[in-house]
Amino acid sequence: MTLFRLDASIRVEGSASREIADIVEQEWLAARPGDTVERRHIGTEPIPATYWGAALAAGATPEAEQTDEQKAAAALATELVDELLAADAILFAVPLYNYGPSQHFKAYIDLISTAPKAYGQAFLAGKKVVLATVRGGAYGAGTPRAGWDHSTPFLKRIIADSWGADLTVVEREFTLVGQNPALDDFKDLAAEMHSGAQQSAREAGKALGAL
Repeated sequence: MTLFRLDASIRVEGSASREIADIVEQEWLAARPGDTVERRHIGTEPIPATYWGAALAAGATPEAEQTDEQKAAAALATELVDELLAADAILFAVPLYNYGPSQHFKAYIDLISTAPKAYGQAFLAGKKVVLATVRGGAYGAGTPRAGWDHSTPFLKRIIADSWGADLTVVEREFTLVGQNPALDDFKDLAAEMHSGAQQSAREAGKALGAL
């Protein structure tokens, strides 16, 4: 069986979303030694920002008249969808950036939406997906920035409601505690949240491995 993993962090070393996703992947491999993990890292190898428009234009242009960029964009859109369809399970590692979804993952979503196999369809209907997402601050009820997380609800809407996936979300907050001195008072809470996220990641990975 195959696990497809996509990372969207701009960091490789020290990435909080990567740490959580690594735990999920390790549990998958523990349950399925020798199985395949396919990878794509759009944080370090981003989708070109112009490809969404180019792919849309390609869909409305006869093939013989398409530009090289339009052909490349349409081909990549199909490739991205095929990666997801070919996988038995999927792992997305997507951090919150500036109160919203990573621009890298947004570009990924937009390009996928142009592919005929995905447009207007729940093309991942029933497929098991784990979303590992992290936030530097705290955005829960009662916090000063409650409601400022405009990423997680959006990602749930796309992956579960639009794409139709059977989604499990593993979340970690306060990842900037220990880096931002203004958050030093929250070290104990942040440590508790970190431990809880790690445990949730282990459980999510085991559930994927039980497919």
